[in-house]
Amino acid sequence: MSHTQKSKSKLLGRIRRIRRIKGQSVAIEASLEGDPECMALLQQIAALKGAVNGLMKEVLEEHIKEHLGAEDMTQQQRQQEIEDVLSILKTYMK
Repeated sequence: MSHTQKSKSKLLGRIRRIRRIKGQSVAIEASLEGDPECMALLQQIAALKGAVNGLMKEVLEEHIKEHLGAEDMTQQQRQQEIEDVLSILKTYMK
């Protein structure tokens, strides 16, 4: 995982973040198995989406800085990186 794991503290922070996301997902599942209040369920889903969005923003920002900001890239390589990022964003925003 190249640049996404450069620092141990950043890696541990992302692992903690994923564990919170997992916990939120499990809580939503448990709620659905019962008789959840609509507003409470919507709030849980919104919180989960916010957590995933935050992680996506963090990793995407780092990727853009590391790859698109690299000075040793050819124009063709940079264009390919841009297309790759746009492809991911299109998939994410569906």
